[in-house]
Amino acid sequence: MANNKIVIDLDRCMGCDSCTVACMQENRVDLGRRYTKVLEVGPYGEFPHAQRYFLPVKCQHCLNAPCVRVCPTKASYKRGDGITLVDHTRCIGCQYCAMACPYGVRSYNHDTGVIEKCTLCSHLIDAGKTPACVDICPGHARLFGDLDDPSSEAAQAIASAGDGSVHHLADVGNKPGEAFILTRQAWRS
Repeated sequence: MANNKIVIDLDRCMGCDSCTVACMQENRVDLGRRYTKVLEVGPYGEFPHAQRYFLPVKCQHCLNAPCVRVCPTKASYKRGDGITLVDHTRCIGCQYCAMACPYGVRSYNHDTGVIEKCTLCSHLIDAGKTPACVDICPGHARLFGDLDDPSSEAAQAIASAGDGSVHHLADVGNKPGEAFILTRQAWRS
């Protein structure tokens, strides 16, 4: 089975928020809610050598997803290809999954009474396409593919990044599935 994920090359990300806008349009996300957000890290260091980078944060489609474990109705679930989703017909809006998420990337929709989050554009993947945020990225910083398939663009990017350049968000037993490439400066947690 596939292990579909997005790898983000932070050396190429320019913080333009195109990914956020594309996601909102593709998934009809209401104003005030975001499935992906871009954080600015830095600046740090001394002038004239101060540095910064942009860190897009979204659902990590964790291998051991705490949101799935705590959901009392099994509305939060993992697909066979590694994507974590929410079945809105089963969601009771208890928000346990949002509290369990170590990255704060789930949001409660007050109009519908359910939890929403990044779906990795599973509807596009099912149609043989890539997620909207990957297609729109002007810096080609987002790479999509099966991390278990060495021929996928995402797996090749990780393989060629080199030791010490592949990073993940903090692992608190959830095993975040998505990866970040950062080579220009030391990774700051």
